[in-house]
This record gives sequence, structure tokens and C-alpha cells, in this order.
Amino acid sequence: MNQHVLINDSETYSGQYVATKSFVDKEVICHGDDPVKVSTEAKEKGIDDPVVFYIPQRDVIQIYQSLAISQ
Repeated sequence: MNQHVLINDSETYSGQYVATKSFVDKEVICHGDDPVKVSTEAKEKGIDDPVVFYIPQRDVIQIYQSLAISQ
């Protein structure tokens, strides 16, 4: 199985959201605790469509829940 690495120094950004230019260009543009602020900051730095994702803390179990929103 091929392993895909989003960023090489993920330990630096443990528990934070990071923004990169794309999935190919893995340079971290900005990072922080709020994904909206991280996305906004990346756009202010000239990245039209940043890739924002969360770097989980090491040895911490992440539980995600999908919420259905009715209109």
C-alpha cells in the first residue's frame, strides 16, 4: 500500500489546522486552531483555493461524527 504524506513535519503542527497551496505543493502557508481563520489568512497571502486540514495530536484517538442538517 502506498503511503501519502500531506506534510513532512507534522509533529510541528500537532493539534492544529494547516493550509497548503495544494495537495502537490506541501509547503505550509499558515496554521492555527481555527480552520476558518487559517483559510482566510491563506487567502490573504494570495492562495485562491488553499487546502486546509487538521493534524491530529500523536497518540490521541480522534472520533468524528457526521451530522445531518435538515432544511
